[in-house]
Amino acid sequence: MIYVLDKQNSILGNFIKEIRSVEIQNDPLRFRKNIERIAQVMCYEISKTLNFTSEMVQTPLGVSPTNVVADKIVVASILRAGLAMHNGVLDYFDGAENCFVSAYRKYIDETNFDVHVEYIAAPSLEGKTVILCDPMLATGSSMELAYKALFTHGTPARVIVCSIVSSQYAVDYISRVMPDCDIYTAVLDPEIDSHKYIVPGLGDCGDLAFGDKL
Repeated sequence: MIYVLDKQNSILGNFIKEIRSVEIQNDPLRFRKNIERIAQVMCYEISKTLNFTSEMVQTPLGVSPTNVVADKIVVASILRAGLAMHNGVLDYFDGAENCFVSAYRKYIDETNFDVHVEYIAAPSLEGKTVILCDPMLATGSSMELAYKALFTHGTPARVIVCSIVSSQYAVDYISRVMPDCDIYTAVLDPEIDSHKYIVPGLGDCGDLAFGDKL
């Protein structure tokens, strides 16, 4: 399933406006906060599709049955851009375990690149629900390699791809190569340019959140 959250009007649109706007996005603190807030909205929507169990909760005046999430959740983020998003997901799934994958573009020339995975730190993922985060889903190559790397630590029961800005190209690609995954994206943009950046997109999410890199 593919879920595009901005198809319905909500407060999400305010946060998307701010991370896209060249007049606002260059405040790193505000940019990171908006990434976190978008991730929180996405987690609320994701939570509706999880498994639940009923627990009895003792209040000062009695006992109340309450439905709570039953899935064992692991939040997996692709470094470095995924870090701000990771924190937003943890705000909602605060009991989750954590996984980090280092995947990056290594340019061959101005327009061509390979994607490399150098590092993964993860608990056992066997039978768990993995929320795999990368704010920008441009080509899907980094996401595919991160997805494959996850399986070196066990077979998850479910993998949820979670991005903020996705290209139609990447969503189509991920749907083909990772057909068992659900895809959540805040917005779906129509194209990528010759440098494989999403258009209209928002620029380099990692640089906007954490500063320029050499």
